[in-house]
Amino acid sequence: MAVNGKKGGDRPEGERIAKLLARAGVASRREVERMIEARRVALNGAVLETPATILPDLRGVTVDGKPVARAEPARLFCFHKPSGLITAERDPAGRPTIYSALINALPKGTPRVMPVGRLDINTEGLLLLTNDGELKRALELPSSGIPRTYRARAFGDVTQAQLEELMDGVTIDGMHYSRIDANMERSTGRNQWIELTLTEGKNREVRRVLEHLGLQVSRLLRTSYGPFELADLRRGSAVEVKQADVERLRKQLKRGEAI
Repeated sequence: MAVNGKKGGDRPEGERIAKLLARAGVASRREVERMIEARRVALNGAVLETPATILPDLRGVTVDGKPVARAEPARLFCFHKPSGLITAERDPAGRPTIYSALINALPKGTPRVMPVGRLDINTEGLLLLTNDGELKRALELPSSGIPRTYRARAFGDVTQAQLEELMDGVTIDGMHYSRIDANMERSTGRNQWIELTLTEGKNREVRRVLEHLGLQVSRLLRTSYGPFELADLRRGSAVEVKQADVERLRKQLKRGEAI
């Protein structure tokens, strides 16, 4: 078998190295591509030059000189991220990350997990974690149309009619945000609790949209992501999704079904 995965002139067999490494939980596919560009990935001792390399499996593949273990079954966890934590493995400024909390939240022996999307440092609530890079990517893609619901406490004046205009989308400083289903939960004076459901999840989307409406967000909580809900999961705790439910989800995503 050649490095490019071709066999006797036939079409390539196997899958791209970036996809295989992502599925094995090494990193997301995009991160793997950067690792290959940095010459950190090798096959049988030879540094790989392109993420387009096609292989049937990960035998002989190393990252930073260490053999890559066989991909484990996809696992998925629901984590109640507290406010004050960075959704990253490390922070140059030395701020605490979600991985500090995950040491005690996840069962012993849990493989490396990656966050599905991000929550900024001041946002709390449901954060999905998986060891499977392909599942992570599928759950994040806007084309998957997976709804994410937030509850925001905000100060200022806004009407339900203004919130309903977000159903048509809104453009702020050249950035377009697609349809947002927003509803006033309750109001006390100028303090509002607003529920918002969206499918894109762009950086700071909820905060930017509400600030565009003249509101000051004092608390932001993600309550659901697709079929998964925060419910009564305690802050800083995690619970694993049943394997049967993970496999069902993977099949739905592959078929392009609504989640």
